[in-house]
Amino acid sequence: MARKTIVIVCNLDTRGEDIVFVKHLIEARGHDTCLLDFSMEEPPPFDGDVTCEQIALRGGLPIEKVREFYRSDRDRATQNQINGAAAIVREMLDQGRVHGIFGVGGGTATLVATSIMKLLPFGMPKVMASPMAAHPRYIDKYVGTRDITMHHTVLDIVKMNPLLKAQITNAVGAICGMVEMTTGTDFTFDKPVVAITGFGFGEMAVQAALGMLEESGFIPVVCHAQGKGDLAMEEMIADGAFAGVLDICIGGVMENLFNGNRDPGPNRLMAAVERGIPMVLAPCGLDILSYGGRADMLEKTRDRVQYVQDALRIQVRTTADELRAAADVIAERLNHARGPFTFLIPSKGWSSLDMEGREIYDPVADAAFVDRLKQKLTDKSAIKEVDLHLYTPEFARVAVDEFARLFKQANQQEKDR
Repeated sequence: MARKTIVIVCNLDTRGEDIVFVKHLIEARGHDTCLLDFSMEEPPPFDGDVTCEQIALRGGLPIEKVREFYRSDRDRATQNQINGAAAIVREMLDQGRVHGIFGVGGGTATLVATSIMKLLPFGMPKVMASPMAAHPRYIDKYVGTRDITMHHTVLDIVKMNPLLKAQITNAVGAICGMVEMTTGTDFTFDKPVVAITGFGFGEMAVQAALGMLEESGFIPVVCHAQGKGDLAMEEMIADGAFAGVLDICIGGVMENLFNGNRDPGPNRLMAAVERGIPMVLAPCGLDILSYGGRADMLEKTRDRVQYVQDALRIQVRTTADELRAAADVIAERLNHARGPFTFLIPSKGWSSLDMEGREIYDPVADAAFVDRLKQKLTDKSAIKEVDLHLYTPEFARVAVDEFARLFKQANQQEKDR
């Protein structure tokens, strides 16, 4: 097997002994290492393969200034080293000299390493070993929507000992295994790739749609609509990764408006709107808000139906007023769509919870959404009501057939230009 290079993002001034241990472990597996030293506090005991002086200058400041700012304006010093290190790693990547990246350390090291990792392509092996890996306030900032593996060391990365050694060895095993088995970062497809949103309460329709999309000549990619998955989908659409989207689970719009746990941010739907790719949308997820673990929100909505999914997840039924607000936002965004779209309304319910005989079922509230959407959407013909329940293979059939029609229409329009 050809030797591969793993970049180790590190601060040798305070973690030198631990980094040497990591370096030797990786090299014992038959891989090369590149120590990328972003040290800011003191001169390191030995030089990295890429020195802190080189990183500092690449970021725009001499190392002396970085050390000065480290004591007076630490954020500025840190951002300088992030910028410099990221530029160097991107150059190495372009030259084919990076096959994986490994970070190890505390809060600052985790911020620096994961900031660099976010800039590397999907599929590139990325592992961060840190006692900060499970911190509820920071983990979202470290990982975001990127394919970064966080290894929770539990212990701080200070002074090697048997317990810490076990954790570092496991983390090194992870990055070495990834580098040895990775399929790479170049992905080729022989058919149009279509994103499809899904989560548990729409699963039957989503699962059925996958085979139907394949039969229709598409490659479906499921994006889990739990906040991060649909946000990642938006980013990938903006990057041109998908030729269309079957957006069955758009509940993230509601979650963003009313501070739910599955909030994908304020720009849900906009990537497809701006790219002009074909869209078929459905209202799965608009019928509920996720407030599990949120005593304040559960108390605020205690007079509503609350579905206890498990120890972590509680779903609260949305009201007619909330649905009207969501319809206003959705219509406003879709009115700017540059490509063809259809909004499918299943008249018998929008999810496995929103079904006749279940407590969440509220056709009056659902109707308030439909009425408002019809009022606010400029292209009334884009709304199609179907006498089905969303949580059925039959609805999936309608959705896929409609998507195939829009895709063909968009392609024909492109040819006619």
